[in-house]
Amino acid sequence: METKLIKTGKFIDGKEILGIELTNTHGTYVKIFNYGAIINKFIVQNKRGEKQDIVLGFDDFEGYVSEAYLADYPYLGAVIGRYANRVKNGRFTIDGTVHQLTQAKGGDCLHGGNKGFDKQVWDVLSTIDPSVTLQYVSPDGEEHFPGNLTLQLTFKLTDDNELILDFKGSTDQATAINITHHSYFNLSPDLESVGNHHHRMPASHYLEQDDNYAVTGKLIPVEGTIHDFLGGKLISQDWDPEEGYDQSYVLDKEYGEFTLASETSEEKSGLKLSVYTTEPVVHLYTAKYTSVKHGKGGVEYHPYGAFCVETQHHPNGINIPSFPSTILRPGETYKQTTIYKIEHN
Repeated sequence: METKLIKTGKFIDGKEILGIELTNTHGTYVKIFNYGAIINKFIVQNKRGEKQDIVLGFDDFEGYVSEAYLADYPYLGAVIGRYANRVKNGRFTIDGTVHQLTQAKGGDCLHGGNKGFDKQVWDVLSTIDPSVTLQYVSPDGEEHFPGNLTLQLTFKLTDDNELILDFKGSTDQATAINITHHSYFNLSPDLESVGNHHHRMPASHYLEQDDNYAVTGKLIPVEGTIHDFLGGKLISQDWDPEEGYDQSYVLDKEYGEFTLASETSEEKSGLKLSVYTTEPVVHLYTAKYTSVKHGKGGVEYHPYGAFCVETQHHPNGINIPSFPSTILRPGETYKQTTIYKIEHN
């Protein structure tokens, strides 16, 4: 079990870009960049005995900052903050003060704004085999969010083939916070459509979204809809093949409880990804808008060629009082734990 720091020779805003390699005793290997806290590689052994990378990304760091990639940007493998998903009209109010955020297409704030945590160089605080702790200090007014927010993220790879993500944050002013990780997974050895993956999710309700995918505040039972994954099914069983899934689900759990969020498996590889979290919501995304020409090995990434399990609080919850609070105040600590666990079926 070990942790290695790899120099890329690249600098952004005067800060060095580093690769951090985590390896356990089974040979499971995870590579992370301190830019965007990106999970670049997640290599495991499938049932054929082959080493298989289960996340989308690039062979080299340069891919993440190329003009072509940023022009059609899918947030491959990065941390999303200060606020994941959409904030309606890019606006919220805390203690009577209105905050107008950076707005994306459609007028909402998406994934923290133009330059969210996914495009920042994080500091490497410590490495303890096989783990690394990264930190980003988001200044007051960044993307028009209030308060200086300090966020730490520890990645730890266990011998049970678990990649643990532990977040801890603090602020000097009341602010809005909703963090997620945006890894794109494909468990197929041949990168086939994730419609062939089997997916189960203990979520009896999903969140209504408007035409711009912003959450409205209404909970809808999954029973009798395409969104029912309670018993598990192929992702493609009920989907609209022109749309796939881009939907938030409320997990059946007590608030703050650490439980299973989803299980996804693929027959050819024999791999199963189980996601556990303290968060109340999972956003399932099947990469409808993903088009990357030069992924790993020169492979093109197409729509429905990956799935994301984005654990988070209720999107747009800062504007919906009936939802759990996403306000962090001075003296409080933001905490979240999410685990990606790889097993064989």
